[in-house]
Amino acid sequence: MATRVMQQEAQSGWWSHFAAQWRGQKAQERNVKFISYLLLILGSLFVMLPFFWMISTSLKKPGTEFSFPIQWIPRPFHWDNYPLAWTTLPFNTWLVNTLVITLSTIIGHLLSSALVAFGFARIQFPGRDFLFLLVLATLMLPYPSVIIPLFILFKNLGWIDTFRPLIVPAFFATNAFYIFILRQFFRTIPTEMDDAARVDGCSTFGIFRYIALPLIQPALGIIVVFSFMDHWNDFLSPLIYLSSTDKFTLALGLRYYQGQYRVEWTLLMAASLVVLAPCIILFFIAQRYYIQGIVITGLKG
Repeated sequence: MATRVMQQEAQSGWWSHFAAQWRGQKAQERNVKFISYLLLILGSLFVMLPFFWMISTSLKKPGTEFSFPIQWIPRPFHWDNYPLAWTTLPFNTWLVNTLVITLSTIIGHLLSSALVAFGFARIQFPGRDFLFLLVLATLMLPYPSVIIPLFILFKNLGWIDTFRPLIVPAFFATNAFYIFILRQFFRTIPTEMDDAARVDGCSTFGIFRYIALPLIQPALGIIVVFSFMDHWNDFLSPLIYLSSTDKFTLALGLRYYQGQYRVEWTLLMAASLVVLAPCIILFFIAQRYYIQGIVITGLKG
């Protein structure tokens, strides 16, 4: 009887020790998670400070932008800064120009990059891997090093002060990063699907059109997001190739608020926030495709 009681006490003591240790580990994990989330929130707020300042400045009265201490919540809100900033300069014309350039380049990148990436991923031909390495090598070529040759080329073609230098290159798969992303996605598709399609009489382009493209929608979503942000916010290329004010983009138009002696900060921040809004909205809409694409291109292939 005494032996049984001792065994029960030993088992009870072991279980109590295990339960206490388990609760301690759980509490430690919760503390670590809490501290991690707290640091992430504080870091995010610190990174977002310039964005908060831009919103605050866009609603302030002119002349109070740099008052000290900083007035984060303007009193009162000057909502009229937004229509004033948009109507002071021909932003409607610049918006149309930006949309034409951005949407055209998105279509060009989707068509050309998908075709080239499909060829590198699914078609066997001599020198394929070497050519792909050459394409990737262009990523190491800085854009300023090709500005002058491209300008001379487009000038000889008579394309200066037109949208063609900003649109036409997109239809010739000039972005190696997009080709790399799409190739990685194409390589995740089993080759048995190609063989089955060929047995049914499908051509190579048919495989690309009816089988491959529907299966890489996340990658196409990534190309749309990246291409939209690149060309919507592009400042250098329009600055080089466009000279007429009526052909400017939104990025070029924002610089008109920066005078030689004075900067209209309230109007500049209001216009900048309106120009930035489509990028933010598009990112949140296509966030699922963005994350899925980064995971697949980083882990597969």
